[in-house]
Amino acid sequence: MNPMDSVPTSVGMNGLTAILISLACIVLSWWALQNLKLDLFIRHPKGPQGKLLHLLLAIVLGRFVAAFILEYLGYTQMLRYMF
Repeated sequence: MNPMDSVPTSVGMNGLTAILISLACIVLSWWALQNLKLDLFIRHPKGPQGKLLHLLLAIVLGRFVAAFILEYLGYTQMLRYMF
């Protein structure tokens, strides 16, 4: 088996992993933000603008958490070259 044959598969798996981790972190952020009292900051938290703000906050927070997790996974993969 040629090692170059596994490169596209590895890249595809890394992409799929990044997508799934990002979506999971956004969902977890959405769930965690449900407990946030947005009525302290905006006038109509149940209106469309309040819901959109809630969604955007979940995406931003989820993306930061996912980036942290993906970087951490990358660093742990690099550890095998240490020994």
